[in-house]
Amino acid sequence: MRILYHLPLSPACRKVRLALQEKRIPFELRAERIWERREEFLVMNPAGTVPVLEEENGLVLADSNAICEYLDEAYPDMPLVGRTHAERAEVRRLVAWFDGKFDREVTRNLYFEKQLKRMLGRGNPDAGALRAGYANIKPHIEYLGWLAETRAWLAGSQISLADLAAAAHLSCLDYIGDVDWSMNDAVKDWYARVKSRPAFRPLLADRVSGLTPPNHYADLDF
Repeated sequence: MRILYHLPLSPACRKVRLALQEKRIPFELRAERIWERREEFLVMNPAGTVPVLEEENGLVLADSNAICEYLDEAYPDMPLVGRTHAERAEVRRLVAWFDGKFDREVTRNLYFEKQLKRMLGRGNPDAGALRAGYANIKPHIEYLGWLAETRAWLAGSQISLADLAAAAHLSCLDYIGDVDWSMNDAVKDWYARVKSRPAFRPLLADRVSGLTPPNHYADLDF
């Protein structure tokens, strides 16, 4: 069986999970405590990060973008990186936006500080980082709202890896109660469409020990 090594509230892992689910590729989830630096896992990925996908033939792939690009080439049904050169360029631009800029300015300042930092044994949340995260999320939501208002999906007429990347980050932040959905109706409507897809259901069922999500987290009509 194909195995995805992951952390439940990792946006990168959630993006890969959504891509696998959208493509209807069967896989088994295996939680990896990356802070334990397990020797067998480091052999697969010396970087010690998740996600890591182990194919049935023994092929091991690391890095969420490398995995998703591989999946789109190896399993071309239900393309997620676009069909034309222009579409692929726009999808990749937006994936880089959310996995780079959004992650750096928002996700790391909120999710990392409030959740992952404790797991890694790096002390308490930094108040300055939290303030920056809350301030930074507002312009990102505005831009996301503009995309949602002007396009059927974030990168164009079809759902793509751009939608999955954005939703992966927002779903992790939503789990810890850090998304104010009243900020932008277009973003809320877009996210409701994404989380209503069958591929999203396993993510909504995730629960992390000691951390309960808000009541609306798994509600499709929130």
